[in-house]
Amino acid sequence: MHAAGAPLVTVWPPKWEGISAPRVSRRYLSIRFRTSFHSQSENHHYSRRSQQYWDKFYKLHKNKVGCGAGNTIFPLIAAFPKLYVHACDFSAKAVTLVKSHANYSSEKINVFVCDAAKDDLCANVVPFTVDVVTLIFTLSAVSPCKMASILENCKQVLKPNGHILLRDYAVGDSAQVKLHDRNQMISENFYFRGDGTCSFYFSETYTSTLFQSAGFAIVDINTYCKEITNHSRNITMQRRWIRGIFGHS
Repeated sequence: MHAAGAPLVTVWPPKWEGISAPRVSRRYLSIRFRTSFHSQSENHHYSRRSQQYWDKFYKLHKNKVGCGAGNTIFPLIAAFPKLYVHACDFSAKAVTLVKSHANYSSEKINVFVCDAAKDDLCANVVPFTVDVVTLIFTLSAVSPCKMASILENCKQVLKPNGHILLRDYAVGDSAQVKLHDRNQMISENFYFRGDGTCSFYFSETYTSTLFQSAGFAIVDINTYCKEITNHSRNITMQRRWIRGIFGHS
């Protein structure tokens, strides 16, 4: 989130290759990913223990790239020195990583632990003062039943005519195919991963309905694909992401 009054800018450089899946592939994936659900008790298990699993995730990955612990915040502040950022994460370890970053400054960053699905963002952010909220691989980490609550929470801090920028996993991503083949589906397009965290895969239709139901207007929404080849293993992966801009009146 930022509240510096700066104009909306292009955050994602146009480096992804747009590849449309053939219609028969989309139909196959649509049917395939609606089967083999896990039980409701397993769904509750991963929901109840989500904080434990995400704390473990950040501990395991803290030496790689920082994950949700600043890899968006610090480049933005470097590019826009007058920017002020509110940053929150479900994991206390992620927040600790942000505060331990060499470029962290409490004068530019307000970082706090928050479960945005139930904790009021306005407890840490002045209502209606934020120009842009970024949800980058955030909604996919929570149960679909909690997504509307997160969007409603975001609305309470957004200025009139503010925006949400979304980037997340899209239906048909190679990671989804792998999870599906391992029988790790909790509900439609929602899976648990090997480290105990969860991941949801978005279609444009689902995403549009989700945001419009929460009172947002669709400014832009697209699905991008990129073929990534692992030459050492001689395999090609179809990676898919959804990106969108949504306006709040």
